Amino acid sequence: MKKYVDVYKQCMYSAIQTASAYRMNFIVSSLITLIGNILFPLVTLLIYRAGTSFPGWSLYEVLLIQSIFTMSSGLSSLVFGGLLWTTMSHVREGSFEVILLKPLNPLFYIVATTFSVESVGLFLGGAALFIFSAMHIGAISALAWLQFTGMFLAGTAVLAGLSLMMAAMSFKWVGNSRISELADSVLHVGKYPLPIFPKAVQAAATLIIPVGMVGYLPASALLGRVQAADFIAILPCFVFLWAGIWVYRHMIRLYEGVGG
Repeated sequence: MKKYVDVYKQCMYSAIQTASAYRMNFIVSSLITLIGNILFPLVTLLIYRAGTSFPGWSLYEVLLIQSIFTMSSGLSSLVFGGLLWTTMSHVREGSFEVILLKPLNPLFYIVATTFSVESVGLFLGGAALFIFSAMHIGAISALAWLQFTGMFLAGTAVLAGLSLMMAAMSFKWVGNSRISELADSVLHVGKYPLPIFPKAVQAAATLIIPVGMVGYLPASALLGRVQAADFIAILPCFVFLWAGIWVYRHMIRLYEGVGG
């Protein structure tokens, strides 16, 4: 275990040093990533400024959901952001054998060496919006913070599992450059209050692909709206992560060379 911790620390240090050496590239990349993900809160602001709203949810409560979603996305991208494109590139070029020869778990090696420093900007932008929103929703109890922390980690596990599954598809479905757009369409549900969607969508977003845990449920915990049954949704999140790891490792065993 110590070896893996030391390797990951060295990879993080290398990524930070690279970002320091190419500061302008780091700043521009961080801003582009942040701007690309911060647009949907602006849409929400326009909706409420136009006199419409999401029934039962104030502007700051919806912004709270979206800020949590952004923070979770930033944290997931920080650790797993380069997994899909790195895997896809190695499979297309037939260079995944080099990773298999490393004296480390292949999945761990790819995750460690693709640590995405640029995603720090996305996380910090989400954190700023989170603080701004939280300041307008009143006092939050210690229990609510504890519930929020558990659900936030569960939501990040969902994003990690989704990244793993998308990357795993690269071993057989090489021309899958559009798969991230399909994933974004699914994740779009997690940016808004689940009650505005049909019951079938709510069930799917809670138990099948639990994207509701990425933003809605952690925000509900802070707002005191979470129900006892909602905690059941935490289990599918970690099952989803485990499934992503299992599928990726299984697809490695099916790898056959250039082009998958």
